[in-house]
Amino acid sequence: MKKIDRNIAIAILFSYIYIMNAIINAFNAQKKLIFANEGRLLKKAFFGLLILSLAFQGGEFGNIIRNSIIDAYIQVSVFVGFTLFVFIGLDSLTKFDVKIFLSKTQKIHVPIASLLGAIPGCGGAIIVVTQYIQGRISFGSLVAVLTATMGDAAFLILAIEPSTGFLIFLLGIVAGSTTGYLIDMFHGTNYMLPNLKMNVQFEKIKKTFVSNFNIFWIILFIPGFFLGILTAFQIEFISDIYNTLFVLVGSGGAILSIFMWSLNPLSDFQCSTDKSRGYLSRVVDTTNFVTTWVISGFLIFEIFMYFTTIDLKIFFDLWMPFVPLVAILFGFLPGCGPQVVVATFYLNGYIPLSAELGNAISNDGDALFPAIALAPKAAVLATLYSAIPALIVAYTYFYIFET
Repeated sequence: MKKIDRNIAIAILFSYIYIMNAIINAFNAQKKLIFANEGRLLKKAFFGLLILSLAFQGGEFGNIIRNSIIDAYIQVSVFVGFTLFVFIGLDSLTKFDVKIFLSKTQKIHVPIASLLGAIPGCGGAIIVVTQYIQGRISFGSLVAVLTATMGDAAFLILAIEPSTGFLIFLLGIVAGSTTGYLIDMFHGTNYMLPNLKMNVQFEKIKKTFVSNFNIFWIILFIPGFFLGILTAFQIEFISDIYNTLFVLVGSGGAILSIFMWSLNPLSDFQCSTDKSRGYLSRVVDTTNFVTTWVISGFLIFEIFMYFTTIDLKIFFDLWMPFVPLVAILFGFLPGCGPQVVVATFYLNGYIPLSAELGNAISNDGDALFPAIALAPKAAVLATLYSAIPALIVAYTYFYIFET
């Protein structure tokens, strides 16, 4: 990317701050959305501002940041978006009622919970968690779904390494089902069942302010997807037009994704799980969320390498036996953002597959939020139980295939 004049950069940043403040005030005045609150939206806005401000730095550091953002969008985000078009499209077209299905299949709740948890994203897992909170399924089923789910990081793995993604899904289903049945055998099916009546419901809002930018998002996504395919097959054209297009689409798509995510008042798991919203908005908003965390993963690595002399690849090789454990501990963090960063490190070759397997099994995605809010003891215990199969799978794979 060509060097940007500092006055232009400052003008862009102040414009962004002005728009951000105006939109936050508008949303606070309306107070329409159930899960939108001033603190969370403000944090998102300043996080987006931090990333965009790094992109306007000068010199070698600025070039590294801009190249990382472009690479993250072209090499990863466009494929995540394509995968979401497929999976959310299938989800939008189906009329399948999971709640009715669960009420008719009580004897096989554990494997069903594992299958729902393995579905990319957090939708299936959130449904199972809410059914547990209402006392309709066992604690073993809760452990099974939290063990099997990988959250939005699944879209990232599936888009870049589909064979690895299917392997993780299969291992998650097996580990979740086995663990769930063992938990129910040990504790009984009535263990820690809550007496709450709760449904995760969203206000019927099909469009938000950022939905006005969907058309511009599509305009950048289509050429970005084709550029991503050419990059994946290592096909390059030596021409100024191609290089200019690559830079403009990559940087424009990344910046627009961060901008839309940071000003989106919806919670991140509502973006993909609320079927009352439009198909395109669900795809765009969820892709923007994953894109922001993928870019964050790229930047964490590049900034670390720029300011230190430590080679992370050598560092991880030296501490290889502890890397899966660290990845499993990262899985305890609620939400999908940290897990997307872990998946990004794996896809870039800095942590082994055993670490990614451990993280995929131990992490609970956004499904942990409603569980923590309404059944905190069960949520914490279920998360700790999910660490057991994560340790077994990760270190079994590590000692068989990576030592």
